[in-house]
Amino acid sequence: MTHRPPEVNPAVSRRAPPATPKASTSAPAPVRASAPVEALAERRLGLVLLGLVLALGAGLRLHRALHDDGIYWPDEVYQSLEPAHRLVYGYGLIAWEFVEGARNWALPALVAGVLGLGRLLGLDEPSGYLALVKGFFALVGTATAWATWRLSRASGASSLGASAGAALFALAVVPLYFGPRAMSENASALPVALGLALALPRGVSRRALVTGASLLGLSVLLRLQNGVFCVGLLGVLLARRQWREAGVTLGVLSGWALTFGLLDKLTWGRWFHSAFVYLDFNLVQGKAAQFGTEAFDYYPRILRRAMPGLSLLTGALALLALPRAWGLSTLAVGFVVLHAYQPHKELRFLVPVMPLFAALAGLGLDSVLGMLRGFPARATATVAVVAGALMSAAGAGALTFGELGQYERVRPKDSAWDDQGSVNRLLVFAGRQDDVCGLKVESVHLAWAGGYSYFHRNVPLYPHSGPGRGSGLFSHVITRAGYEGAGATVARDGPLALVKLSGAGCVPDPGYSWRLP
Repeated sequence: MTHRPPEVNPAVSRRAPPATPKASTSAPAPVRASAPVEALAERRLGLVLLGLVLALGAGLRLHRALHDDGIYWPDEVYQSLEPAHRLVYGYGLIAWEFVEGARNWALPALVAGVLGLGRLLGLDEPSGYLALVKGFFALVGTATAWATWRLSRASGASSLGASAGAALFALAVVPLYFGPRAMSENASALPVALGLALALPRGVSRRALVTGASLLGLSVLLRLQNGVFCVGLLGVLLARRQWREAGVTLGVLSGWALTFGLLDKLTWGRWFHSAFVYLDFNLVQGKAAQFGTEAFDYYPRILRRAMPGLSLLTGALALLALPRAWGLSTLAVGFVVLHAYQPHKELRFLVPVMPLFAALAGLGLDSVLGMLRGFPARATATVAVVAGALMSAAGAGALTFGELGQYERVRPKDSAWDDQGSVNRLLVFAGRQDDVCGLKVESVHLAWAGGYSYFHRNVPLYPHSGPGRGSGLFSHVITRAGYEGAGATVARDGPLALVKLSGAGCVPDPGYSWRLP
């Protein structure tokens, strides 16, 4: 018996083949296509935000570098600029740390390199080389914001989250304020953030691990306290049972420790001399307390005062990152707690750890973004965090010393900007006078003036407690307006005046001391 094939309607057979693929592709296609497009859009927005944040952060830092002649604390002159000036130009005031050897020469050597470059370029006057040094540190601060982005990305944050984290460092008022200042905290924050970005993540290459550990070792040369990050990195690697990585890191850091010791041996005559003297002064003798002591809660209290909204936002987002980055979180919190236990506290001491908290905040924001549906919602949340950082930067001009936790008991309402700027500008002006053969600063203690880095004239520079006007040892004085006395006013700046004394001329001073009083 022959079986006939079933009869098929020709019309149906002609329409059926195209209908099947159409039905199978039309519904899911938009879902599959939208995901990569949306991810690409987020990456692009993240990179655009990062570029804008870095450009704005650099612009704000450079503006302050060129328009602020003030001093936050004497260290920004006498631990960096002044010893570097001695290296390049052969003269400068010597602070006690460089008499007893409580500092190594890494930071002054770095600044001296910038001064030397400026001299080669013809910038051998304070108006030129000071702008170059401050501009250099401003750009280092901008690079630290980029390193914050790298650290956040290495910790697992998306491009959007990491860019918001970079904004929390680039535009926050506290890093902005300290950014252009020639301080060890600013110089070392970059190698700390970038070093951890390279060395801390799991599964990094040997080259990245060696480079990251080397950057952390370099940060210790610039600032001894950064040794906390080195010990912390080793602790994290051991806790993860990454024995090989811990061994490599220990070897690299040991090499940098020997470099530290060798530098001291070559400059101070004893291995690790600066570390021994510094630790003895601060921890054993406790003499740092003579500069003031604060309670354990000083740092969170001052951060809330300086950046009331942004510090809370950063802290909350960083807390959300704890499950995803316990190692980085432990390093950041441990650094703050160890500093909180020290009696003498200054807000600048936390600058090296601020990129870590900003990176953690970017990772915490990434966790929030993961709960939001759709590109518009995630973009809005990211831009809102960046806007919060921008609002902090917008209020920087009103920053006071009380908000920074400095001089908060004596002049908390004074502006934190351009403090002692008048005396420093008059020092620069005095250095340009052909007839100056000696200068006395009567208006302020020399520690709060710019020293020879600003004066830039190889003649005696006397403090307010120095010889009297009738000694014949100096030809000019910087004094308060109304105290000019006999003499001609050469220049004025704010409440101060540069005065050329009557019958000005100087007799030699064989007993002149270059030590900072």
